[in-house]
Amino acid sequence: MIRVLFFASLREQLDCAELQVNPGECGTLAELREQLSGRGESWRRALADPSLQAALNREVASGEATLNSGDEVAFFPPVTGG
Repeated sequence: MIRVLFFASLREQLDCAELQVNPGECGTLAELREQLSGRGESWRRALADPSLQAALNREVASGEATLNSGDEVAFFPPVTGG
């Protein structure tokens, strides 16, 4: 299984902090994002945000990153500081 985490305002939008996904259903980070977008309108809107960041095993990753069983994926809005 792949552990998927949602942080900050994204977690609030989706009313979900974490879920498990079968790795056979998605081979890349982009495919995972597409699959999760199919969970409903609020998911589609939230995950369609082009500024949304993703990390694979705690490293920022692109949509082409390959997913494997045991991976951890985190989605989060961009972080600002000052």
